[in-house]
Amino acid sequence: MQLFVKAGCQSCVTYSMDYKQLVKDCIKNKPIAQQQLYNHFAPVMLGLCYRYTKSVKDAEDVLQDGFIKVFIHLDRYRADGELGAWIRRIMVTTALNYLKKNSRYRTGMVFTETPLHPVSDENPELQLNCKQLGDLIRQLPTGYQTIFNLYAVEGYTHVEIGQLLGISEGTSKSQYARARYLLIEWIGNYSSSPKKDMYAGK
Repeated sequence: MQLFVKAGCQSCVTYSMDYKQLVKDCIKNKPIAQQQLYNHFAPVMLGLCYRYTKSVKDAEDVLQDGFIKVFIHLDRYRADGELGAWIRRIMVTTALNYLKKNSRYRTGMVFTETPLHPVSDENPELQLNCKQLGDLIRQLPTGYQTIFNLYAVEGYTHVEIGQLLGISEGTSKSQYARARYLLIEWIGNYSSSPKKDMYAGK
């Protein structure tokens, strides 16, 4: 399955955001409906995929695989929940599978429960925009990056993260704590020396 033409497709403007009808038409393999659904959700989902990867190209690969799964399994969607949330879960699962299978990321997906010194609950003064913060998160080691995104961004519990990644709740907590510690340190360094290259993982 090939996805899709440019997001500005003129033929797609005939659809409004009637999700129920849109889903029905996508299940019937109507190209305009499929294009409309893709155009509507792809920008946000690309951002989600990029949070889990280290490059836009890898994020686009995840997005492609994710939307293939969306269209294959769209008949399983139940309209009692938000369509966007349903697609988001598929994208997260697709991203995790991509990290586990891709040699670039696989070694970073080995998790150990590491005892840490307590991390302060105080947050440093945040002087970063969303792009800068996203760039910092992407520079975390892959395992830390993954768990930080799942917990802090997606809202999964550590129990749920453990089930997704095949690790214990305690390991998820310790990995998140370490990721948070590094980000706090980096943000502090960024605020005091914004032009200095102080980050790991490059």
